[in-house]
Amino acid sequence: MIPLYKLDKLPRSQRLRKIAKFFSFADNRLSSAVKKEIKIFSASELGFFADAAALLALDNDFSLDAKAAFTEAVGVFKTVYQNTTQENSMNEGDIALFHRALNSVKHILLLETGRDQADWDFTDSGGNLDLQKRRIIEGMQIYMEDIRSPFNIGAMFRTAESFGVEKIFLSPFCADPNHARAKRTAMGCIDIIPWERKDLFPVSESDDTAKQLYLCDQMLPVFALETGGVPLDDFPFPRRGILIAGSEELGVSPRALEAADKSLGRVSIPCYGTKASLNVSVAFGIALQRWRSVIKL
Repeated sequence: MIPLYKLDKLPRSQRLRKIAKFFSFADNRLSSAVKKEIKIFSASELGFFADAAALLALDNDFSLDAKAAFTEAVGVFKTVYQNTTQENSMNEGDIALFHRALNSVKHILLLETGRDQADWDFTDSGGNLDLQKRRIIEGMQIYMEDIRSPFNIGAMFRTAESFGVEKIFLSPFCADPNHARAKRTAMGCIDIIPWERKDLFPVSESDDTAKQLYLCDQMLPVFALETGGVPLDDFPFPRRGILIAGSEELGVSPRALEAADKSLGRVSIPCYGTKASLNVSVAFGIALQRWRSVIKL
């Protein structure tokens, strides 16, 4: 790491960018540590973080709130440094305190240097995913129809994994789950939920059979998340079925709504604000939590 006296001599913008880089690297390094079972940082590194935060706290161009956050971080870094040198390792409590202080300083610096992060740039503090803990709700499946935003795709995969969704199907024109933004937002969930692209039903088909969803070599009841349907609390969620979530701009397509109306119908989330609308990934999470809550395992 660059000596502190050299940092102090740099122009302010350059100094802040360099410190932000060190803190960002440390934050990512800590997030990726498997179960936090390694020492992670040396005493000299911990000392650097404390000194750097102290230097930032002396910068009067920062707001009072930012300076207070830096001062608080100095205390945390010094405490962790002392505990680490005595025990030669970081315990879980110290790691949690250290990580929060590190993350706080990092984001203040990124904002100050004009690099405020988007949601998909955030690091995952949960560590590696443990597939042993995944509990699958058999028959709980999703059809994402023309979801265009990689961010929404990633967020919906993450939500689906959280509630035990068995499988996800995507229409041919959904955003790619392997897009960098989708993968970052999903936090690893795209790699553990089975998914495939599959058209809802062939356009060439015209009989009633074509108005059903044939997936996984079985016919499951379908329902659509859309306005004008049965309120969330009154909807008869199935034990096994497929939830259709549609486009951010246009909602569920007419042909998919027709299939849903011939099966279980539409479920709607009551809204009370002036806008009276929700982002598709938020609405999806609300509906999925309600569906999961009524399934008896």
